[in-house]
Amino acid sequence: MQQVLIVDDEEEIREMLIKCLQREGITGIPCSNGQDALKHIAQREIDLVILDIMMADMDGFEVLQHIRNKDKDIPVIFLSARQEEYDKVLGLGLGADDYVTKPFSPGELMARVKVQLRRKKKAGMSNPGKLILGTLELDLGSYEVKVRGEKVELVGKEIFLLKFFMEHPNQVFTKSQIYHQVWDANYEDDNTVMVYISHLRDKIEENPRKPGLLKTIHGIGYRLEITDENRT
Repeated sequence: MQQVLIVDDEEEIREMLIKCLQREGITGIPCSNGQDALKHIAQREIDLVILDIMMADMDGFEVLQHIRNKDKDIPVIFLSARQEEYDKVLGLGLGADDYVTKPFSPGELMARVKVQLRRKKKAGMSNPGKLILGTLELDLGSYEVKVRGEKVELVGKEIFLLKFFMEHPNQVFTKSQIYHQVWDANYEDDNTVMVYISHLRDKIEENPRKPGLLKTIHGIGYRLEITDENRT
């Protein structure tokens, strides 16, 4: 049975989420603080983390950084009362896979949880290999990324976003198409796509302000442009 770690200092929320997960056939593991959360992750197989931001010992951003330093694959969904765009951008930039604000719809949150668990399962079943395209190289087994021969650290959905573009070079995709393919969801979030595009450019482009690879096609969307100039 899949196991989801619920990290929130509000007992009512932990108990409610455990019941919601049980109805989906998923085991919920309650945790009230960041230190205990990291111990759980180190000691058992966790399939997904639902993570609050405002906690006493360490905030959710710090917890996420510790998680990503050890595991780039485990899905993390922020569940927070902090609704400012800055917080969402920061959370996604640190490697969160999704961000849900309180108050929230339990049904929508469960839908997002199942999306992430389904994607994790698919990733685990795929055969490792490498994608090599121009100056970009992505190892599908270790998720190691190299740009112009130099290792680059990608986190969270940055890896899957790059993988999607590398599998479809020189094709134009709308933000909606990208979100449905990379996040595998029925809903849409254009802002999330733009945040991840920006972070990915910061890591793979020689000049992120004048991208030579991940191009904006105005009025449509984005394209990973592979030309003779950027093949080597």
